[in-house]
Amino acid sequence: MDLSNHNLSGLFEQLGLPSSEKAIDIFIEYNKGISRMISIDKARVWTTSQATFLRESLEQDSDWTDVIDQLDARLRS
Repeated sequence: MDLSNHNLSGLFEQLGLPSSEKAIDIFIEYNKGISRMISIDKARVWTTSQATFLRESLEQDSDWTDVIDQLDARLRS
């Protein structure tokens, strides 16, 4: 089990996206407004592999779940 303390920067690295604070803020600003009617992994902003990672992480209640939930909330605001 990975006991590292996950954060948004680490999640963006895991997703293969730029992970600086500024890059994350820009990504969220550009992509926010995701419908509350779909799960985060169904948003059109993800590649297939990114969506799969998000879906599987949530389904397995992985170490990434809390950080994915944080990103989800910010993308829907």
